[in-house]
Amino acid sequence: MFCFFAPSDFPQHDCKEQEDPSQIKGEQEKLRTTEEGKPFVRKQETQTFPDKSKDDNLHRNKLEEIVSELPKSHSCSTCGKRFNRKEHLKMHMEYHTGEKRYSCSTCGKRYNVKSSLKTHIRIHTREKSHCCSTCGKSFTQKGQLNSHMRIHTGEKPHCCSTCGKRFTLKTYLTEHMKIHTGEKPHSCTTCGKSFSQKGQLNIHMRIHTGEKPYFCSICGERFNVVTNLKIHMKIHTSEKPHSCSTCGKRFSRKSHLTRHIQIHTGEKSHSCSTCGKRFNRKENLKMHMEYHTGEKQYSCSTSRKRFTLKTYLNEHARIHTGEKPHSCDTCGKSFAQKGQLNSHMRIHTSEKPHSCSTCGKRFSRKSHLTRHTNSHR
Repeated sequence: MFCFFAPSDFPQHDCKEQEDPSQIKGEQEKLRTTEEGKPFVRKQETQTFPDKSKDDNLHRNKLEEIVSELPKSHSCSTCGKRFNRKEHLKMHMEYHTGEKRYSCSTCGKRYNVKSSLKTHIRIHTREKSHCCSTCGKSFTQKGQLNSHMRIHTGEKPHCCSTCGKRFTLKTYLTEHMKIHTGEKPHSCTTCGKSFSQKGQLNIHMRIHTGEKPYFCSICGERFNVVTNLKIHMKIHTSEKPHSCSTCGKRFSRKSHLTRHIQIHTGEKSHSCSTCGKRFNRKENLKMHMEYHTGEKQYSCSTSRKRFTLKTYLNEHARIHTGEKPHSCDTCGKSFAQKGQLNSHMRIHTSEKPHSCSTCGKRFSRKSHLTRHTNSHR
């Protein structure tokens, strides 16, 4: 309730007359108290303001809810999609006409929607106005932030209708679907090999460029694929998580275990079409086939010696570089070639896989068996 006073109710003061400052202060203190004698506190001094960002989010959500409930009276004559605002329909129609009237003044790229141009311009200005509230990472586009937030939430809204695998982004799902359809739209310009995913092509191109962006922090060996680096690191950690159920031997790679199991099963599923010889590994068959063709396409730049396989060339090159990447886990001795290490390991295991057909004597190396066989002649 407000009280109104007539001018006559206030005490009259002569402007010329000097007032006692202590008296004025006392009157001010009196005015600042309530009728009960409690101090009067201005409302604005104690008012706490709500979090503006929360209010903005509540307002935005409410607005979106209202907009979603509006009737969609504007319909696209081409595809039938409906909109609640005429300007949204106009923007949509430009997708059908292909008209791109908005042009970037920096790079000349054109867009059919002005908002898309504004988003694009942030690439040049490096403006990142959309910030993640969890980790602080910033983005130029709101859509990028929305996609990023799924890392924190674990949300995977896009599901493969064939195998049920879920993805955070629609683009990942689109790429994945090519596995089921067999589509391989990404082709290597050097050798013509095709891939279903762009990332696979990028990795493949490193074969031609020789690029090896991933390197071991312990020994410095470089790799063109990060998975190969992870597998390599198990050499240094001595981690061997894959175990043979038959003999208990352990391996750092699952592919090595699969290959080892074929020793027990005797399976040789890869057959040479020329001579009928069978192999338990596809790469062994490929190496064998080059013996029939006689082709030696890989040449050493130092000695000009030629090889049928790139792996042979790589091993040969270590003669010139002095590199010995294959190390014995038992005694620490190093070797340039994996085969040399395998032969050396038989000293520790006492394994003698090579047997003389005449007298039955066994040897750890094939060369020793050959030399022994000559003694029977």
